[in-house]
Amino acid sequence: MSSDPLSRLASLEGVPSAYAGTRDGIDVMLRDRGLRRTSPETTAESLLRGAHASAVLEGSSATLADVRAGDVDEIAADAVRVSTELLSLAPSLNRTPLQALARIHALASATLPADSRGRPRDEAAAARLRGIGELLTVPTAAPALLVAAVVHAELATAAPFPSHNGIVARAAERLVLVARGVDEKSLVVPEAGHLALRAAYESNLRGYAAGGQAGVHSWLLYAAEAYSAGAEASPLRLAAE
Repeated sequence: MSSDPLSRLASLEGVPSAYAGTRDGIDVMLRDRGLRRTSPETTAESLLRGAHASAVLEGSSATLADVRAGDVDEIAADAVRVSTELLSLAPSLNRTPLQALARIHALASATLPADSRGRPRDEAAAARLRGIGELLTVPTAAPALLVAAVVHAELATAAPFPSHNGIVARAAERLVLVARGVDEKSLVVPEAGHLALRAAYESNLRGYAAGGQAGVHSWLLYAAEAYSAGAEASPLRLAAE
């Protein structure tokens, strides 16, 4: 048996070509538009757009203009709070992923009682979190984009924390792309890709949660499409139009 837990997923029909094509598109966008235009402000704009999209997916009614102005509901405030510290967690995601995930949840749930922040719901949830941590530390030949997709789906469907699991899942996904060198300055907006494809996003997460190879396969193919949409939503691309 392979010691690489993602090797089977990375070889499913259509997956290698889908992820290679998506990565090529991201690399071209970052190279052609990013070299002369990248700044801390561009990264901040990407994070802001991501926080807004993640909040809407979580049920917020805030607009991007609301988020920009700081006139937000609680869900959007939670997502923005995560975005302000997220990139600083990239080193720990590679070394101590459970601590990074706990910190993301603690940020998202800062208004909740202290004993519910950054902690799994129960022992079964803790076991699922340990499994996700292993996915983030075990050597793998799978594309980093696929690792991000699996981590996102595992967190969103296992819901290991007592709240804010969707926000945590999408933040962790973005962080994988940063930590594994796909998008070190976090200029792609994967959350906006999911929002643009919301019906497919929610449907494919349900399929993943149901178990079975078909649901996982469908999610992986969907996620490659969503990352392409996230690249289209980058402030680099929007600024060039």
